[in-house]
Amino acid sequence: MESIKEKAEIMLQQSEVVVLTSINKEGYPRPVPMSKIKSEGISTIWFATGKDSVKTKDFCSNPQGGVCFYINGNSVALTGEVEVISDLETKQEMWQDWFIAHFPQGPADPGYVLLKFSANHATLWIDGVFVHQKLK
Repeated sequence: MESIKEKAEIMLQQSEVVVLTSINKEGYPRPVPMSKIKSEGISTIWFATGKDSVKTKDFCSNPQGGVCFYINGNSVALTGEVEVISDLETKQEMWQDWFIAHFPQGPADPGYVLLKFSANHATLWIDGVFVHQKLK
């Protein structure tokens, strides 16, 4: 039988879009739906975005963030920190063909950056079981 954490990992794998939340300069949470490009367990989630986007600016000022997703009555809410990644090697590794519509110069496009979310706490509601746990 799968553990609740394993079920959360499966949910994340099945979720194409999740909500990523930054903290804006006024101190308010700013949730936005984002396409997940890669995940490692439930602890690390990668996103592609614009260097000059509001969320990128938010994370450069305050790396604290959150991610949540929901499938069939089950939900996962994560809190942690976001790192803005702009090195070419990592951008090439994470590149997906559909990004070209947003970043016409490809992986070397100066407007293309990655957001690496690293979770430190999880709140899980899966199959009627509630768990709040530290991940790191």
